[in-house]
Amino acid sequence: QDFRALRASCLSQGLLFEDATFPAHVSSIGATLLPEEKLWQIQWKRPTELQRNPHLITDGVSRFDIMQGEIGDCWMLAALGSLTLRKQFLENVLPKDQGFQDDYAGIFHFRFWQYGEWVDVVIDDRLPFLNGRYLSVHPRTSNEFWPSLLEKAYAKLQGSYQNLNGGYLSDALVDLTGGVQVQFSLKEPPPDLEEILRAADTSQCLMGCSTSGQSRRNIELRNGIVQGHAYTVTGAVKVPYKNGWKHIIRIWNPWGHGEWKGPWSDNSPQWDRVEPKYREALLRNKDDGEFW
Repeated sequence: QDFRALRASCLSQGLLFEDATFPAHVSSIGATLLPEEKLWQIQWKRPTELQRNPHLITDGVSRFDIMQGEIGDCWMLAALGSLTLRKQFLENVLPKDQGFQDDYAGIFHFRFWQYGEWVDVVIDDRLPFLNGRYLSVHPRTSNEFWPSLLEKAYAKLQGSYQNLNGGYLSDALVDLTGGVQVQFSLKEPPPDLEEILRAADTSQCLMGCSTSGQSRRNIELRNGIVQGHAYTVTGAVKVPYKNGWKHIIRIWNPWGHGEWKGPWSDNSPQWDRVEPKYREALLRNKDDGEFW
C-alpha cells in the first residue's frame, strides 16, 4: 500500500482511511485471544473520537510513554522501549511525515525490517477497546498515540493482535533495527558480562532481558520480578560503593509499573552508601517500572 497516494486520495474525497487489509473486525484481533463473548464486545475508536486534540508524539518519544495493555506483547514493547533510547534508529521505524495536525486522514505508516529490507506498513487509526479500556498498549499521556498505532502496525505485519501474544525479544529487536542479535544465558554467564554490558551500552546497542516461566500467567514474585516476562536494559554503570566499585544495571518493565524490591531498588539502603552526586544522577524514585 502506498501511504502518500492513499492519504492524498482520502484528503481529496474528504474521507478517513479504512484499511480493508487489516479491518476493524474480530479477524484482526485473532479468534482465540479472548473468550468469544468478549471478542464481540470489542469497539474500534479513532484517537479523534477519544481526544479533542490528539497527537502522534508529544515532547519527544520515551519508554515512559508505553504502558502494556491486555495483550502479552512485552517482548515487542521491551524492544520498543530500547528503541526509544536510540533516536537514530527510531526515525527508520516512525516516519515523521504524519500526524493529527496537518493532512490528517486517519492513515499512518510505520517501517519494520523483514527478511533483509525495510517494509512500509500502512494502517488506519481505529484502535480496539474492550469495556472502554485499551485492548492493547495504552499511552501514559492520554493524547499521545504513537505507541498504540505502532503496535497496531506490528500486529498487522504479524497477521493479528493475537500473534503478538508471546514472542521473542530478540526477534522484535531485529525487526525494529535490521541489526544482528546476540544472546547470553544467565545460567552460565560469561565471566566479563558486566564489561560486555557497559561496552554495549557505550556503543549504543539495544538491550533487553527476560525471565523464564509461563508468559500467559504474569506471576509476580515476592521480589517484584515477573515470571515469563521481557524487560528493557536501559543502562549499565559502575558506581563507587563502600571501598570499591559496584556494577549496576538499570532495567525497565513495559507494564510501566512493577519493580524489583531487592538490593539497589528505588528505596534500598545501598543508595545511602553512594555519594550524593551519583545518587542524584542515577536514582529516579518513581513507580515507573524502572529500577537498578
